[in-house]
Amino acid sequence: MPYAPPSRCTDPECSELATKGSRCDEHQPIAWAGRDDKASRYGISSGTWRKLKRRVAQRDNACCYSCGAEQPDDPDEPRHVLDHIVPVAEGGSVTSMDNLGLLCGTCDEVKSRAEAIRGSQRARNRRP
Repeated sequence: MPYAPPSRCTDPECSELATKGSRCDEHQPIAWAGRDDKASRYGISSGTWRKLKRRVAQRDNACCYSCGAEQPDDPDEPRHVLDHIVPVAEGGSVTSMDNLGLLCGTCDEVKSRAEAIRGSQRARNRRP
């Protein structure tokens, strides 16, 4: 069966050929653009997210669930982040207290990298 001819990028001022979807490499959308915080990513209000973080911090004594580091008292130091223990993409609940915990910056980076690798592998496995 013949393939469709290549199409132009849908950006109005671009004349390059589309490489992925309907855009060229230069005009690909940025993942999560405009939704940098988890609250907006998961469709809950930032107030609800703050309440969840406060409840989890109280429950866990403001410690990282991975390494046990305490949340710094110094306001200039980076604060722990509220994290889904089982990622939502892997079936974890968005707002269940059982699936939420605090992570320090270092542990969050390590976990995020591992999740990104698993996500890439899932995407590759889905391709025909």
